[in-house]
Order: sequence, then structure tokens, then C-alpha cells
Amino acid sequence: MADKPEAITLDALADGGAVRHAFFTRQGGVSSGIFASLNCGFGSRDDRDKVAQNRAIAAERLGLASDRLVTCHQVHGVDVVTVERPWAYGESPRADAMVSRVPGVALGILAADCAPVLFADAAAGVVGAAHGGWRGTLSGVLEATVAAMTALGARAERIAAGIGPCIAQPSYEVGPEFRDAFLAPDAESAACFMPAQRPGHLLFDLPGYIACRLMRMELAAVAWSGHDTAADPERFFSYRRACKNGERDYGRGLAAIALAA
Repeated sequence: MADKPEAITLDALADGGAVRHAFFTRQGGVSSGIFASLNCGFGSRDDRDKVAQNRAIAAERLGLASDRLVTCHQVHGVDVVTVERPWAYGESPRADAMVSRVPGVALGILAADCAPVLFADAAAGVVGAAHGGWRGTLSGVLEATVAAMTALGARAERIAAGIGPCIAQPSYEVGPEFRDAFLAPDAESAACFMPAQRPGHLLFDLPGYIACRLMRMELAAVAWSGHDTAADPERFFSYRRACKNGERDYGRGLAAIALAA
């Protein structure tokens, strides 16, 4: 019997009940071993039935049936799907963001160091969710998500954005070629890098970079949960930590947002 799942929420996305959201930790599921316990990623090598049960646990925490939670086959791109109905396992589109104005459908992002970013314009009744890895963020997935929301009637000045648990700067060591990829299109991104202890290497501030991109769009609110997935093995899955430990795979954490049914 699983414990109640641990869910992190942000005041920036709270609006009195019209929108429900959660950044789930790894606690409160049924998976075991390296996937313990709330692994929600079918792309992992975890038992499929356990992943499905974990997703149902998370959906219930949002007050929804398991078939009302949708996730994409994330590919670190910029494509955005407008969700008009839930889809079944095996029908997931290849995309890294979703938007919807349909009540009772939870838009889910899977991550294990990348940043899940949730969006809401409660007045317009429009929500969005994006997979904020460095590649997709650099390429414009956040801006594409906001544009897709505005196409449904949202307005940037009313949209609140919440950045969930992700790898934070003290844990994110990169090489100089990584920084160069950011500086070429945007010199101001230099502020998101600082020297690492290892000579010739840097520490990258992923949530800070995402927040900067979001604030440039003049949204109503931008907030980060403040959690470092790579540094907290008890609460979060982490791809980078799994690689350092020589583990064969890793669990995927879930973040989700929905308009109240």
C-alpha cells in the first residue's frame, strides 16, 4: 500500500481552486529499487503496471481518474500540442509542451533533472506545461508554449509560470562549449554561469536561465520551487546522479496541471 504522494505546489499558480497543479516528488508510489517509488515514466525499464499505478496515484491526488492524465513522448524540442481530449498509452505525440482549455485533463511533464514548467491563465481558463531541458529552453519551447496559450485566449500579462524541481547550479557542471552555445544567441546568458572548482569548467543555472526567459515575456508571475533534484536522492529522481552512480536506468518524476472539472 503506497503512502500518500508528496506534492509540491507554488503560490504563483494558486488561484482559489480553478486550477490544480502539483510537482510530485518520488515519494508515495509502488515501484521499488532504483525506481522507488513514484516513477511515472513509461519510458523507463520499470514494470509497466507499477508505472500505471503510480500515474493513477498522482492523478487521484489531483482529483482525476488515471485516464485524464496525459504526457508526451518528450524529445527536447519545441513542438507544442493543443490537448482537446486525453489519449491512451501508445498514442502519445512527440512533443515537449502542451496547452489546453479543457477542464478535467491534466497536462503532465516527466523529468529527472530537466525542469518541468507549468503555466496558468485562470481568467481565460487556459493551462500549459513544458519540458524545460536546456536544449528545448534554448530553442524556444517556453515561448512556443506561451504563444500556444495566447492562441487559446490567454494573455501573457495574466499567465503565471511555475518552475518545478530540477538540477540546480551547484550540481550542474558543464564545459566551455556548453556555455558557448548559449552566448552565441544571447550574450546576457553569461550571468547564468559561474566557475566550477574543476579548472576549465562552469556551473550552469538552469532554473535561473528559464526564469530569465520567462520574465522577458512579461508574465504575471514567475516562481521556482527551489529544489535541486541532483542533490536530494530521497525526494527526487536524477539522470545525472544515476549516471554518476553507474545505475542502468532512472525514474521519472511527474509535474501536472489541470483546470478543475
